[in-house]
Amino acid sequence: MKPSAPVAGLVLGIESSCDEMAAAVVRSGREVLSNVVASQNEVHAPYGGVVPELASRDHARVVSGVVEAALAEAGVAPEALDGIAVTAGPGLVGSLLVGLSFAKALAYRVGRPLVAVHHLAGHLAAAELADESLMPPYLGLVVSGGHTALYRVEAEAEPGLLGQTLDDAVGEAFDKVAKLLGLGFPGGPAVSRAAEAGDPAAVAFPRPMAKKPGLDFSYSGLKTAVALEVQRRGGADAMSAGEVADVAASFEAAAVESLLVRARRALSAEGLDRIAVVGGVAANRRLRAELATAGERDGFRPSFPPIALCTDNAVMIAAAGARLLARGVSDGLSVGAFSRVPVGEAPWRGAPA
Repeated sequence: MKPSAPVAGLVLGIESSCDEMAAAVVRSGREVLSNVVASQNEVHAPYGGVVPELASRDHARVVSGVVEAALAEAGVAPEALDGIAVTAGPGLVGSLLVGLSFAKALAYRVGRPLVAVHHLAGHLAAAELADESLMPPYLGLVVSGGHTALYRVEAEAEPGLLGQTLDDAVGEAFDKVAKLLGLGFPGGPAVSRAAEAGDPAAVAFPRPMAKKPGLDFSYSGLKTAVALEVQRRGGADAMSAGEVADVAASFEAAAVESLLVRARRALSAEGLDRIAVVGGVAANRRLRAELATAGERDGFRPSFPPIALCTDNAVMIAAAGARLLARGVSDGLSVGAFSRVPVGEAPWRGAPA
């Protein structure tokens, strides 16, 4: 299942690491021909967070239709593909296995190379896909429901980890705060909407690890502080709309400030003047605005993918996969799923066909 020549043509991407089943077709690593995402917000909304078993079951139900829709939107037959890229980790193993299994079966049927992609490498590829002026070296800030980390991105090397969360990811904190405030799921957009009407200085929430050096993050303490504040006020049901807005705005301000402080610290320490912010929380308007302001003041330029490429999608997987295929890299059909794997590591690479 190795390609006979470098591949830079039509690549199908499949992404199923969490609660979105997505498929996309990308040409030459940059031209997006289709982008189909099946969201599970309604599936998980009653629980205030992603339920892994329900996620994988829904993926199995829709995967065939999502891939078919992506190929139809692109006007591409499966046999016309030059390669298939699929997320192999990190993520929910059950969800990953659905996408992997389908990708393997399709690759076998049409006789095309299969390449496994690291989920976070996909997010970083989305930044370069959306902004052609973004060239390594640059700082990558990955902020999502499962990840909060800073990377130095180089042209000829794997991204180097500079700092990461020691406990909860920032996106997870947004989801938990939304649940505490009765704002619904997904939490990020819900908290941000509520925060627009609130005062970010209304509650003096702690700034995570504010007095500690380094580039690591922590959000468990901030999450606990919000829980105690809501409890002090008698719970979400006893709070007025104004109180909910103030707590949401104050939490958002604290969460974003932590990201901003460490991003500026990393840019200075690494001597970089570009930062790419990727992942679901990259859609947060406060984060975008404050980074833009800081960039004007400090002399760096932030880059954000369009909203559609911030949350999990298959365009980023197809783009990252196209680069691997163009270098002659592909994986055997025995490739497995990995719930945890650092960026730059590919335990699936070299699996026998």
